[in-house]
Amino acid sequence: MSATFHHYGGRYIAEVLKTHGIDALFTLCGGHISPILVGCKKEGLKVIDVRDEATAVFAADAYARLSGKPGVAAVTAGPGVTNSITAIKNAQMAHSSVIILGGATATFLKNRGSLQDIDQISLVQSTVKKAYTVKTVRDIVPTLNEALYLSQKDVPGPVFVELPLDILYPEPLIRREYEKAKIKNPTRLTEKFINWYVERHVKNLFKTPKKTHSDKKHKHFTWKIPERLIQKVTELIKSSQRPVMLISSGAMHIPQLVAEMQTAISALGIPVYLSGMARGLLGKSHTLQFRHKRRDALKEADLVIILGQGLDFRLDYGRSINRKAKLVMIHRDKKEIGKNRRPTIGSASDPALFLIKLAKTMKMEHGESNWEDWFKRLKERETKREKEIEGFAKQKTEYINPLYLCQQIDSAIGDNSVIVADGGDFVATASYIVRPRAPLSWLDPGVFGTLGSGAGFALGTSVVRPQSEIWVLYGDGAFGYSIAEFDTFVRFKIPVIGVIGNDASWQQIARGQIEMFQDDVGTKLRYANYEQVIEGFGAKGFLLEDSADTYDILLEAKKIALSGVPVLINALIGKTDFRKGSLSM
Repeated sequence: MSATFHHYGGRYIAEVLKTHGIDALFTLCGGHISPILVGCKKEGLKVIDVRDEATAVFAADAYARLSGKPGVAAVTAGPGVTNSITAIKNAQMAHSSVIILGGATATFLKNRGSLQDIDQISLVQSTVKKAYTVKTVRDIVPTLNEALYLSQKDVPGPVFVELPLDILYPEPLIRREYEKAKIKNPTRLTEKFINWYVERHVKNLFKTPKKTHSDKKHKHFTWKIPERLIQKVTELIKSSQRPVMLISSGAMHIPQLVAEMQTAISALGIPVYLSGMARGLLGKSHTLQFRHKRRDALKEADLVIILGQGLDFRLDYGRSINRKAKLVMIHRDKKEIGKNRRPTIGSASDPALFLIKLAKTMKMEHGESNWEDWFKRLKERETKREKEIEGFAKQKTEYINPLYLCQQIDSAIGDNSVIVADGGDFVATASYIVRPRAPLSWLDPGVFGTLGSGAGFALGTSVVRPQSEIWVLYGDGAFGYSIAEFDTFVRFKIPVIGVIGNDASWQQIARGQIEMFQDDVGTKLRYANYEQVIEGFGAKGFLLEDSADTYDILLEAKKIALSGVPVLINALIGKTDFRKGSLSM
């Protein structure tokens, strides 16, 4: 593209994103979207191109979760859009503010059989908050502004913006192409009409925009937390003998509130369990935080406060909570409140703002409650479970015991680490053992249970947290989805430290399938040499077979990553009964 082209649709898009404080675009190139990529580069945005469109959307998802700003992915028309659907759906279910810029055929050629021209809007509508089609250059800026606003409004989620290529490229180039569609030396009335129609179409495409610059970026949305709601919950807490608080991803939509949330939790003094993106909210260890035997605690509690999570399969559809307990649910999505079980008190509000206001209203200093016996009971169970885990970790297995490996990872990770989880059985085991060191330092797909998100999450993290030590914990099955992204890590010098728990199996499924049907069909993999594969991309690989070498190799991986080289440890692990009976449906 000539350097003389300063104003074109792709550049307008870049200017909007820059105005909103968005400093990165994740993409996989395509002719339909080239002007967006070039425009973003000229405006100073970091353009990270990946090897699969799903990875681009996963990266935008992680960017949104960690920054509090919308993440943006650009994908080309047709297969580019269809390849991204799983990641878009994951963002929808995780309530992540993501903008997908989808390329499309020229407006004049729509539904005429041009390359990669499909009905993309119908395809994505069920996975996004809204799907837009921009048909003229003058509509680019207002539509994108509206999409950015909508993606963050109320319950965050993905928004799709379809952008035909003839509104993205410079006007002289497009006019030149449309001239080819005209009939030379027209004589018949129909021929003259075709030429008139083409000229009119082009004129409308490039009619001077009323506005080619972006609105000022929108501020965080304010949520009103009713005083009556706070007073009712306060009364429940004061009369409670066995309260439990569960905080999950839905409480983490405003990263800027993390410090206030920590203060509020400490002030309330209620035993708390953290899940999803809320892992790490209280650091590596905290006197109020409990990690094990949550089901037992919920069965015995007389008050359960759930912030940012619905009563889905993760809480056994509400059945894991004491039927006699008072139940408080705070969630931005009103559809999650009352699903499967009606709460005593429910409110469609921001959980973080609710928590902060509740603590300020109660003004309860930690230690003033009469919950000592309750804390003692929870602590005894916590200690007992830690001993059970220690026992499992000492068991002899073929290759390395997976629990022992997780213990060593927990010992090796730094205080500035971010942990990305991408897998089934191995990652679920790690969640019991590997402790995030700080808020917003644990990334998992969320309720959709998607595999293959790890590489994209690591890329998004690298933009928002460039100084962090990024660990990706892979199952060997999950790793296959995004193995080529080690090429992306190398090209952009992203020093990811990946660890594969390689048990040559889709173990999350195999365990239950074999027990029920005595057949492992479809669940067997190989102890493949993944460490050799990624070395072909220019990364550093380690094969870990012996427990005695574990910690030394982990430290060596950290050292190499500090030099800017991505690392993968292919850890061959055995099998245990630690998670027997854990299949979720």
